[in-house]
Amino acid sequence: MTGSTQRDHRTWKRLARWTTVGALGVAGVVGAELALIGGGLLRAALKFPEPIDDGPDPLLAPPSHTMRSSVVGTPDGTLLHVTASGDLDDSDEVVVLIHGWTCNTSFWNAQLNHWAGRRPVVAYDHRGHGLSELGRTRPTVEMLGQDLQAVLEAMVPEGKRAVLVGHSMGGMTIMSWAQQYGAGMEDRVSGIVLVSTAARDVIQRQQLTPSSLPAITEPVKPLVARLFTSAPTPLPSNELTSRLSHYVAVGPVARKAHVDFCDEMISACSPKARAAWGAAMYHLDVLSGLDKVTVPTAVVVGTADLLTAPDHADEMARALSSRGFLHSYTRYEGAGHMVPFERGAELNALLDEVLADVSEATGS
Repeated sequence: MTGSTQRDHRTWKRLARWTTVGALGVAGVVGAELALIGGGLLRAALKFPEPIDDGPDPLLAPPSHTMRSSVVGTPDGTLLHVTASGDLDDSDEVVVLIHGWTCNTSFWNAQLNHWAGRRPVVAYDHRGHGLSELGRTRPTVEMLGQDLQAVLEAMVPEGKRAVLVGHSMGGMTIMSWAQQYGAGMEDRVSGIVLVSTAARDVIQRQQLTPSSLPAITEPVKPLVARLFTSAPTPLPSNELTSRLSHYVAVGPVARKAHVDFCDEMISACSPKARAAWGAAMYHLDVLSGLDKVTVPTAVVVGTADLLTAPDHADEMARALSSRGFLHSYTRYEGAGHMVPFERGAELNALLDEVLADVSEATGS
């Protein structure tokens, strides 16, 4: 080895050492910032008021009327669990309930109990949620709309129209469906309700990380949000997860029955499915789906929603209003992300109003 070559070799070794030390230093800094954010989240959760223990919420009890379970096959062969009540052939409109991330069909108990079989209703579990298979295909936002299309084709009788009600990822599902299948939607859909949802950048615009954290944590907040949604970490239901579920998903002033219901449902979701869909939502952009909407659409949000904050609802309401298809825009003061059971009675009244308006418009 020549003297020049030896010098070059020593230089490269020094560069490698410096690069390694630098990388470890950066990792240490990032780790410290992650710890700051994690600690801030936990402190914020522990500062939330204790939930009000005023007994069970009758609306959240398992429906006592007959619910029929079946499966719907998707184009890639994945089987989705579907449940239905009421006579699907008895009304011009069939309500189709689409739950959100980490939930399942029991999420809609407050609505199923309200209608108690008097109105035809269909609900289904997203892939990997509840009793549905996850399948072998990597979940995507486009797949949400494709799965909804499979359910509509299988469950809504010929000549009937659906009223689509989507919460959180369920609302994203409706907009994804509209992007792909929305042409002439008024022939198949007569109304839409978008509850606690977002059309784009849902992970990037979450408000879980406290604003009081040091400015040094700002560059790492997007990484924390991505880890929070896409890490396949098991979430057993216990006192700590209950505190976190309350902070993340339910408004500050909450009933214990609602917090417990939420925590148990989230912990029951498959970690693999939760992570796969969380990763998919990082790429969410279904805003253009609202350009395909040609039926009355209600937008609903809780003012204390940290996952899909009111600015998302503002954006969707503006897009719909500009084209004349905004049925109503409702904000529930103090409600968090789980409006369908946090404000069950109020939302049920709104849904009845939407259904009445749709029926009147179609003369049914």
